Amino acid sequence: MERYPRVALSGVTRSLRALRSSRAYATTSQPTLRTALFFPGHGVQRKGMTKDWVEAFPKTCKPFLEEMDDIVKCKLSTLIEEGPILQLDKTENAQPAIMAVSIMILRVLEQDFGFKTEEVIDVTLGHSLGEYAALVAAGNLEYAYALDLVRKRGDVMGECTRKAKEESGEEFGMIALVCEPQQLEGLIAAVKEFLGHGAEGTKDDSSALPAVEQVAIANINSKNQIVLSGSFQRIRNMLVHLREFGGHDPRAVELKSRSAFHSPIMMPAYEFMKKALHPEKVVFPGRVPCISNVTATPFSSKENLINNLARQAVDTVLWWDSIKYLDKEAGCKRYLGVGPGKVGRNLISKSIDGPVWSITKPSEIEQTLRELEASTKEEVK
Repeated sequence: MERYPRVALSGVTRSLRALRSSRAYATTSQPTLRTALFFPGHGVQRKGMTKDWVEAFPKTCKPFLEEMDDIVKCKLSTLIEEGPILQLDKTENAQPAIMAVSIMILRVLEQDFGFKTEEVIDVTLGHSLGEYAALVAAGNLEYAYALDLVRKRGDVMGECTRKAKEESGEEFGMIALVCEPQQLEGLIAAVKEFLGHGAEGTKDDSSALPAVEQVAIANINSKNQIVLSGSFQRIRNMLVHLREFGGHDPRAVELKSRSAFHSPIMMPAYEFMKKALHPEKVVFPGRVPCISNVTATPFSSKENLINNLARQAVDTVLWWDSIKYLDKEAGCKRYLGVGPGKVGRNLISKSIDGPVWSITKPSEIEQTLRELEASTKEEVK
């Protein structure tokens, strides 16, 4: 029996329609993207993350999870429900699990609560892996095709990490560096300066190093956080250098990842995605714009989408720049997160003044949708 009654979203839809009508006559060449929908990336997976959803909305969630298993050709739903967590944490399992659960929650909103994504949402974005869910929500990719891509991409990424370990004998992963906001720009510059000098002191020398010997800035997440990716030992060596010679002493936090995402060791994933992304499978434009992790602006064409989605495997995720673009240039007033975990909400809420919500469990739906409706009604006034 479903525990959560359907709530009418007519108020939200009416408010958003009125808001769109009120700005339909604007002459600016830049779009006004008032309401953003965002999705989480790698690291938010947990055993049992589908349990409450299946119990609350079995008619929507059970068939959805069966379809997920068919697409990835394994009982991923059982692994999500029962573990073991060491298996779920593997890149090839965690990534499709996170992406699928994110879309499943969106389907619950749409099918059980009448949420009309294309009418309520003006723009989508996703953190790293979450970009695939964002492209599904925006209408650029079909869910089944995107999930199949994510599973295969995860397989390639997992193999990249295993080969890097075998080649170097080192452990790989990601470490977040947290500093005061006024120190972020200087910290990024110091890291780039360190990374840009090889044995002979030139960037070309550094970039010519074997991939397993390189450290990369994987994410610029917020006004006071970046993430480094690569060999743990080499990242720690860099931190020693920054503290002794660079005048920076950021707090270092090891992330829940044993892969160096968005770094040169993931080049095979980039090459795979370039071939796997078929133009006939990509819709452009979508129903709403989607922000690229690589450029921090909306994808501008089908070719641009394919190229930048592939590049995302090795390039820096410009999450903070994406939020600044939406906040300062696109006129975004509110952010709704959908998917496991609250990392995305926490990063955004620390960076902007507007409301930020996240729906991670069934009990959060009704209050979140009521607050979203109130926010849009207030803006219409």
